[in-house]
Amino acid sequence: MIHPIRIGIGGWNYEPWEETFYPADLAKKRQLEHASRQLTAIEINSTFYRNQKPHVFENWAEQTPDGFKFTVKAQRFTTSRKAAAEMKEAIDWFVSGGVTKLGDRLGAINWQFPESRKFEADYFSAFLGALPAESDGVQLRHAIEVRNDTFKTEAFTDMLRQHDCALVYSDAEDWPMPDVETASFAYARLQESRETYKAGYAPSALDKRAGTLKAWSKTRDVYAFFISGAKARDPMAALELIDRIGRPD
Repeated sequence: MIHPIRIGIGGWNYEPWEETFYPADLAKKRQLEHASRQLTAIEINSTFYRNQKPHVFENWAEQTPDGFKFTVKAQRFTTSRKAAAEMKEAIDWFVSGGVTKLGDRLGAINWQFPESRKFEADYFSAFLGALPAESDGVQLRHAIEVRNDTFKTEAFTDMLRQHDCALVYSDAEDWPMPDVETASFAYARLQESRETYKAGYAPSALDKRAGTLKAWSKTRDVYAFFISGAKARDPMAALELIDRIGRPD
């Protein structure tokens, strides 16, 4: 069985994209409608800094076609709690805040931890244990993004497997994180696009990336997002990768 591979970018409002990605005459309020028909997924980043009202998530879902997926970055407040009860309270607050209004457009939630956070077994056992499997009838998938070498241990990946949580893969030079299969899906954040290439990466690099994602898709669903780097190039990088891989059925 080959699992779907969905590829996209972080957000959809970025002024340089009005020159490189969106048609010149496209109204700003239609940018999500356009982006969701060119790409197959988008990571919502704004929720990391502030939550959105339920009707906003619902409106976003209504603008996108069948089969399209959003992933959502959890509010940064949620990954800074220390006590187990505080973790659960913060996680429940975020999950109940409207994200489930995305319905079947919700692919996964990305819980991003700062680089200063190191692996502590008790802390992460409590955090992962507080993540709900569903809410409001919507199945929830959880991706854990860490940025410290202390997480490169079997103790952590075993925890992720126990809770069906994906370890976020990163190609960032400052905090690379390998792919380790820990869940029913893979989650990649590709952060090394460069202005020197029209599509952010050399064609050979995109060829290699396409082969890697296809290999992952033999055992799990795949999400891959071009984030940061030469951000103006990211939509083209996503389109080039989609061309190499194809769109989900």
